[in-house]
Amino acid sequence: MGIKIVFDGGEGEIIEKKSRFIATVKPVTTEEEALAFIAEMKKKYWNATHNCFAYVLGDRGELMRCSDDGEPQGTAGRPMLEVLLGEGVHDLVVVVTRYFGGTLLGTGGLVRAYSKAVQEGLKQSTIIEKTIGSRLVIETDYNGIGKLQYLFGQKGIPIVDSEYSDIVRLTVLTEKEQTEGLLKEITEATAGKAKWERTDDLQFAFIDREPLIFD
Repeated sequence: MGIKIVFDGGEGEIIEKKSRFIATVKPVTTEEEALAFIAEMKKKYWNATHNCFAYVLGDRGELMRCSDDGEPQGTAGRPMLEVLLGEGVHDLVVVVTRYFGGTLLGTGGLVRAYSKAVQEGLKQSTIIEKTIGSRLVIETDYNGIGKLQYLFGQKGIPIVDSEYSDIVRLTVLTEKEQTEGLLKEITEATAGKAKWERTDDLQFAFIDREPLIFD
């Protein structure tokens, strides 16, 4: 199971009874970054009625904070945080800016509006799934290449790099749980002729089938 993170933040807006709710999402890795972004949004939207926020940091959500910023307690920050936790997304901060439209929304209305705004902000962001696994660099002769391409295709494992010389060198990224089984299948498919090197405990993701490796 991968870890969902925001790769590229976005901005979403909803209108509820003439109140504007602007959700701005940003990827962060430290609390300092989150707090700096919140301060930046408060400065940008200095004339707004409220700038509420929520953030989740760490692969297991080790650090979570939220604020109602003057809205009735529990109507903004906590619902915003619940959306982030419900989506299972980590290492991000979201600020929802409200411009009051003249009509009170009530407790339930505020909860729904702030939740909906965060959902809209996430829709406008690029969310990727970060996986822990291995990089395999496999060397085979030309007799084995077709079998390996078929094997990887069957398992939905993209070949992220390939080199053709007197031998063929293929690079793939695999999830931690499937690495050992895949190596056995590579051995069987090539009658033991394939050689490989592996780098374990890599964190990686794919964006439009392009690999992204985290240091």
